[in-house]
Order: sequence, then structure tokens, then C-alpha cells
Amino acid sequence: MIKLTEYTKSGGCAAKIGPGYLAGMLQQLPLQPDSRLLVGLETSDDAGVYQLDETTALIQTVDFFTPIVDDPYLFGQIAATNSLSDVYAMGGKPVTAMNIVAFPVCKLDTAVLLEILRGGLKKIKEAGAVLVGGHSIQDNEPKYGLSVTGIVHPRKILTNAGAKPGDALILTKALGTGVLTMAARAEMFPQGVAAAIRSMTRLNKSAAEVMGDFTIHACTDVTGFGLLGHLSEIVTASRVTAKINSRTLPILPEAKDAAAMGFVPAGAYNTRGFLEHIVFASDVAGSMEDLCYDPQTSGGLLMSVPAAESERLLADLQKAGIQEAAVIGEIVEKRSENIYVD
Repeated sequence: MIKLTEYTKSGGCAAKIGPGYLAGMLQQLPLQPDSRLLVGLETSDDAGVYQLDETTALIQTVDFFTPIVDDPYLFGQIAATNSLSDVYAMGGKPVTAMNIVAFPVCKLDTAVLLEILRGGLKKIKEAGAVLVGGHSIQDNEPKYGLSVTGIVHPRKILTNAGAKPGDALILTKALGTGVLTMAARAEMFPQGVAAAIRSMTRLNKSAAEVMGDFTIHACTDVTGFGLLGHLSEIVTASRVTAKINSRTLPILPEAKDAAAMGFVPAGAYNTRGFLEHIVFASDVAGSMEDLCYDPQTSGGLLMSVPAAESERLLADLQKAGIQEAAVIGEIVEKRSENIYVD
């Protein structure tokens, strides 16, 4: 059986360029002010949003990466699920998708690429979107993902910039995909790895549909910069502080053990080195700190919602089958620290 991960040095969102490198480079690019550009580069949001008319805005996003699992069909599903997630995080509905492919045609059989594309198409159909084309190049490492276009009403756009003191923070998927997929390369923690694959192949579609009935002040999806990296984008853009209760964080089975054994992706250390004003209580275990930075592939939605609505939202998420959804903390007035984890 083909083992796709043997053709890559890193996999999934853990292959992402570190936030420090990106920030230093992107700040040198001039912005393009445009009255119809509703969400651009300024707040490091999940996607760009461009207004077409009074009732419709386009959401545009692109995401691709190297294999995080060995099975081509599963890799295609995971990459597509991850790409589609940005549209859900912005409050929108995916409409069209285009394949992005890099493939070592001299090393791998065409049937492998076909299985990757079949996996991606399965998730595009499940999302209710339409595949309209794509682009491919030869490369030494296989890579796959999607460019996705979605739509949203301009007054219903969700961004990472609206969190308010008094909000509760809800996360809809368990953490640990980064450490577990690293452990999978050593053929360890099979139960946890299986749970991680189930999580990574589940669309955030149901979670997005549920949150559409509630007052959501801010939203993002947790991917390559880990929980704290993406939460930092929320608190920075919203000018608030977040308090996280590590005891309520949903964690995938065996992820704590994998982190304790040192299966921590390099991306976690990159994010930890870049983020400032993150404070952990002295009794938070080192493995839990690692999981807070762990790069997530196809992670859950992180919502900032008025506390008064949080219990009903959580109940509705769980009724929709999202059992691991949990209230993980709260938003408070801006303090010296950006995030406090106890």
C-alpha cells in the first residue's frame, strides 16, 4: 500500500509557514483600499470578502498542503474539508471550488492522484458546492487543496474582530490532530489517530448552520497556528483579552500522551516563539501547553458568543451531533496579557 507521508517532510497545516515569518513579509505589501472590500489583509482573517451588491458578498479563500495521512482518498477528503472551512468561519456558504494540485508524476502512479481528487470531490459535493476546474503542476512532493468561493449577506459576515467582554468562547472540534498525525508516522496511538482522521474529515457545515441562529460576535476556524495562534488573532483584532480554562478543552483520545512523548510538530514551536503576552497558570501541564499551540488540520470553529446564549448554542451543537463542542473560556476587558490559560 502506498504511504503518502513518506513523500513529505511535514504534513497538513503543520506545513504552514510560521506566523512571524508571514507577518514580517506581508506588512511590507501596500494595502489596496477599496470600498467593496469588506474583509482584507488587515486583521489576518480566514478569507477575503468582496461586496457584489446590497445582498451578496463573495468569500474567497485558498488552502492546500502536503499529505497528513497515507491513504490518498482520505488525504483528499481532509484537504478539501480544511479548504471549505474558511467559508463557514466567515458565516457563508460554499458555492464553487477549484482543485490545486502539485504531484510527482515520475514517482507516484496516476491512480494515486485520482484517489486524492475523488476524496476532495466527495467533500465538495457534501458541502453543496460545485467543482468548476483546477490547476496542476509537477512537484517533488504531493500537495492538494482547493480554492473556494462562497457567498454571504454583507450584514451577516463573521470576522475575528468582533469579540466582546462577557462573551463565552465555544470550540467545536477536539484538539490534537498535529501531535497525533506525527505519532502516526511512528505507528503509535492508533485509536487517537483514527479519531483525528474522523475529526479532520468532518465538515464544519453543521456547526455553521447551527451558529446561524445565534448572535456570534466573532468566529474563526482553528488550523495551522493552533488554538492560541488563532485566538490571538481574535483578541488582537477585537482589542480584548481571553481567559481559557484548560480543564474544559476538548482533547482527542491519546493526544495528551502523544504530546507528553514529544510528538510535537515544529509549527507549534514557531507559533509559541512568535506569540507574545500568553500566560499559563503554573499548574498547567507542559503537554497541555503544547496542545494549545498544536497546529490543527481541519480544526473546529471557535466562536465568541454572548454568555447568555452559550448554553443554548452548545446544546444545539450537540443535538446536531457535534458532541465534543465545549465552552472553553471567556472574553474579558483588555489586560496586559492577551490570553491567560489556567
